[in-house]
Amino acid sequence: MIIVMSPGASAQSIDDVIGKIRAAGLYEHVSRGTERTIIGAVGDERSLQASMFELMPEVERALRVVKDYRIVSREVQPQNTVVQVRGLPIGGAVLQVIAGPGSVETEQQMQLAANLVRTGGAKLLRGGAFKPRTSPYSFQGLGVAGLDYLQQAARAQGMPVVSELMDVRMLDTFLEYDIDVIEIGARNMQNVDLLKEVGRINKPVILKRGLSATVSEWLMAAEYIAIGGNHNIIFCERGVRSFDPASRNTLDITAIPLLKRETHLPVIVDPSHAGGKAWLVPALACAAIASGADGLMLDVHPAPADAWCDGDQALDGAAFTALMTQLHPLAQLMGRPLA
Repeated sequence: MIIVMSPGASAQSIDDVIGKIRAAGLYEHVSRGTERTIIGAVGDERSLQASMFELMPEVERALRVVKDYRIVSREVQPQNTVVQVRGLPIGGAVLQVIAGPGSVETEQQMQLAANLVRTGGAKLLRGGAFKPRTSPYSFQGLGVAGLDYLQQAARAQGMPVVSELMDVRMLDTFLEYDIDVIEIGARNMQNVDLLKEVGRINKPVILKRGLSATVSEWLMAAEYIAIGGNHNIIFCERGVRSFDPASRNTLDITAIPLLKRETHLPVIVDPSHAGGKAWLVPALACAAIASGADGLMLDVHPAPADAWCDGDQALDGAAFTALMTQLHPLAQLMGRPLA
């Protein structure tokens, strides 16, 4: 249930509403806007009635929430959430680009990649130290050594880092290496235990869409993170599995405006995993920006032909720079320049 307080409602009136929510065995999520305070009752709301709150002082209205996702819903928080990553806003007035190789391979490769990403104009560096591969015989990542190479390269360029967490047992290691943004990949979108654990930390989380997940399932996965107290969540559309083998996945452009309507959280797009071919990435990236995405996540590699995995979808330095040049006027046209 959502309780909307009157403009300028007193602290006492807000506390009274919170007290009634707790007395019913639920807990509250409070969103304080510039004009109104909105209180979400989280839990089994069947014991609550709108009239219980609407008769209370300084309550404007109470609405029953029929959706399974509540904290991440725009009904609870109408204004957009801006996730801060070391001072870089994601979901704000500017668009952010996260770029780097899908896999950390060597120390030199990461240094070259970081330089390409920084020179090309992106502000955040990505790199996979742990790789969930379809085949158990494929390269699985360097592990902890990969995190070290990633951080060294990023620090040299003054960039925050993004890396994928696969196993809840490695969370402390990610925190030890101060990974700025933890990515939950498509295969782990509904790994409930992992979602709950990243919900207990104060780190931004990129939640990628599962290969066959509906938008509703995706939103509910984010709710698991939010319930733990971590509301720094960024959705990432990376394509869904379809009947057509022409591309690696099918980029669901429709999901972008749907999410922007349903949730206050930022939405970015990974056109590299969606298309699976480097030549498809520019068109898909432009489509994502035109559809209202808050940013992009791109595969960029200093030598894609020599990449240990996902080389087909990676941009080299020249292609990445050309794409960034192409995106600038489009972003300006959308009223949200690239950061």
